[in-house]
Amino acid sequence: MTDSALLHQAEQQCQRRGVRFTPIRRRVLELIAEASGGLKAYDLLDRLAEGHAAARPPTVYRALEFLIEQGLVHRIESLNAYVACPCPEHAHRFQLLICRDCGLVEELHLDEINDQLSTQAKALGFKVQRQTIELLGLCQACQPH
Repeated sequence: MTDSALLHQAEQQCQRRGVRFTPIRRRVLELIAEASGGLKAYDLLDRLAEGHAAARPPTVYRALEFLIEQGLVHRIESLNAYVACPCPEHAHRFQLLICRDCGLVEELHLDEINDQLSTQAKALGFKVQRQTIELLGLCQACQPH
């Protein structure tokens, strides 16, 4: 998905939900979408400050919180970084493939895995509040041939 298509999709979703897609939120999503892999918050702040001199950490973190709540961005827990979500309708049921060499992040939607984990957790009396599945390895381009 192109960056412009992703931004258009984000605008449409925010409009449908009746939430504000402010210029700062839009720019944060745009910067994350432009990154080839995950983008850390302080790298994001540095890039944002180029066009918005008043940008401070709370500005970035509030924008990230909003984008995550709307399913437009995922937090990569293992890297403490953020990646744009190309399909926000699956925002809470996904798995991430992360290349340890080039940083490429691919998103999967294997609902049966999430269902099995939830079922097993429930059987043990555990209430899942958030589920993060990250697979770290090498993408096809980075594998030795």
